[in-house]
Amino acid sequence: MKVLGIVTETHDAGIALLEDGIPTLVIEEERLNRQKHTREFPSLALDEAFAAAGHRFADVDVITTPWDMRRLRLTAFKAIFGRLPASLSLLLSSTQTTQERGIVLLNFWLRYNLKRQFRGQRLPKIINVGHHESHAAIFFVSPFEEASILVIDGYGDDAATSTFTGTGNHVDRQWHGRFFDSIGMIYTLITIYLGFYPFEEGTVMALAACGDTTFVDSMRDIVRLEPQGRFSINMDYFSHDKYGMLKPFKPRFIETFGPPRAPGEMLTDRHRAVARALQVVTEEVVLHVARHLATTYPSRNLVLTGGVALNCVANARILRDSGFRQVWVPPCASDTGAPLGSALWHYHQTLGKPRVFEMTHAFYGSAYGPDHARRALVAAGLAFDELDEAELLRRVARDLAENRIVGWFQDRFEMGPRALGNRSILASPLRREIRDQINARIKYREPFRPFAPAVLAEYAADYFEISQPDPFMTLAPRVRHDKLEVIPAAVHVDGTGRIQTVERRSNPRYYGVIEEFMKLTGVPVLLNTSFNKQEPIVARPEEAISCFLRTGMDTLVLGNFYTRDRPLAAIARARDAFTVLDANLRGGE
Repeated sequence: MKVLGIVTETHDAGIALLEDGIPTLVIEEERLNRQKHTREFPSLALDEAFAAAGHRFADVDVITTPWDMRRLRLTAFKAIFGRLPASLSLLLSSTQTTQERGIVLLNFWLRYNLKRQFRGQRLPKIINVGHHESHAAIFFVSPFEEASILVIDGYGDDAATSTFTGTGNHVDRQWHGRFFDSIGMIYTLITIYLGFYPFEEGTVMALAACGDTTFVDSMRDIVRLEPQGRFSINMDYFSHDKYGMLKPFKPRFIETFGPPRAPGEMLTDRHRAVARALQVVTEEVVLHVARHLATTYPSRNLVLTGGVALNCVANARILRDSGFRQVWVPPCASDTGAPLGSALWHYHQTLGKPRVFEMTHAFYGSAYGPDHARRALVAAGLAFDELDEAELLRRVARDLAENRIVGWFQDRFEMGPRALGNRSILASPLRREIRDQINARIKYREPFRPFAPAVLAEYAADYFEISQPDPFMTLAPRVRHDKLEVIPAAVHVDGTGRIQTVERRSNPRYYGVIEEFMKLTGVPVLLNTSFNKQEPIVARPEEAISCFLRTGMDTLVLGNFYTRDRPLAAIARARDAFTVLDANLRGGE
């Protein structure tokens, strides 16, 4: 049976294809249209699935979407007879007209766009699945036979926080909070207040480690813990429930925390302290809810998902302090995983199909073969070597040991917001300065931003205070004291590292390059950051070459092709082409 999950009319548009309970393809539209968090109909992703990848649309049995239309119509009622909160802009588009269309006519527009793309073909039945149910359904591909499930995000259909229990092929919703009691939305609003853009919450999480506790008590007056794992938002500080993003803060918030920071304005100790307070309170909230789950239900396993589950510092607190033995966060915890979740929910929960699959890696995007890579290199005018795997791994490890920065492009790209070893920029963790070089030469971003240490799984406990694997870069445990000076570039200001444990069975070539680096240096750890420069993570060889030429990377690896060639003419062409593309995507701004 083939189930096609689709997210459209909302941020992070994309698709997932499930065949007999096994994911075969998961693609976010942004990887192909190059617009971060795009709301565009995922036509390119559908083309990739049903043209390039060889699947047949006619073979799809049912289409699922991760929104419950019955619940959404209750929200739409407020749009028609009152004011739809513009704070739902993370869910919907920015104009009122598009908001109403997206909420009321989601199925209509989905059918319309599918008919236009697949002219003359039969459209399968469309099944709407609840948003938090879609997040919770990732349990079905977790390593657990039974678990508690915590979904916590900005907004779902009817709530921002939900708890579930899962056993076998069945999940039950146990509780959901009030709609506007959303720690995810508060994190987004304060991210904007601090001069960053929506979806840059990770920047604020990193900034928080640099701040003091000046505003922690004030922030606790905003987010209040309540009995039985509940919490509430003090709306004396906010007006986004009435005015949305046009006027999200009441005067009391500004009186307490000071004026907002303009984008690009110098960061001050006050801004750092507000970020610290926000992060501290967020950790307290998720830990409070998780502890209640741990004491209420018998399972010692926790599946944590929803956008807030990308907060790897809070996740590490849950693992350490909540009472759960194991915490599993999928690589697509945000809405990037919603289409897959909706498909899983229908297949297992609705149809009662048994579980047959465990997710051990995130590589469900498209692959581009050696012929494609060769053509792209030739077209760009780059000289390159084609190496066998053993020589490739040795040469790349030597580059890394000599402090070169490597663009690493292999096989199928990852799903979710993090590069996990197939579309990564790699570097040595042995010198602290390498982190500053990557931020300055490659990523062009704030100097306080950390990078993920990728560690061979069998050595993880030697370097980090962690007792379980984390292949998806979702936990930030403390670096062991005796390793702080061994891998200084991988250590954040607060002594943590957002780790990725790497197993040979999940990604043999990625494991191999770390292993070769260990043979040269004695250290089984590399720095890993996403292969991009202020754009979506690269998908195709052409984008990898462009990013390589537009930044200060030293080496580019595309499959078995290796190059350090950077001809000036190729660099100029890449920069000019990207400037035109970026201007077009921004509407000429």
